[in-house]
Amino acid sequence: MSESPGRPRAPITEADVLAWLETTAAAVRAGEVSAPELIEILGELRRASAACADASDWALLAAREEGASLRQIAPVFGKGYVRAPAARLEKLHRQAQNSGQWLAILRHKNEGAR
Repeated sequence: MSESPGRPRAPITEADVLAWLETTAAAVRAGEVSAPELIEILGELRRASAACADASDWALLAAREEGASLRQIAPVFGKGYVRAPAARLEKLHRQAQNSGQWLAILRHKNEGAR
């Protein structure tokens, strides 16, 4: 199955993270990064992780809206079980009924964090 050239890509991949980690680990071993700097990085990574989880939730809602079945979505949750995406959708639907509402929630959350 080929990808269309204009398909949106995730802003970061596992390979990106591993490459960054290898470079950063080498800098730490060389004494070029201090403990306070590592704590700052930790905070940045935790916030980025939360943002990725929010983006994942948006993609889940959007995929369902575009007609994807739970069976199609399940493999990205691991082991092919439909319970994981179904449970996540159920939890998300307590907050937002669709991806547009979820995006509005994220915008509001981001404005509050400023």
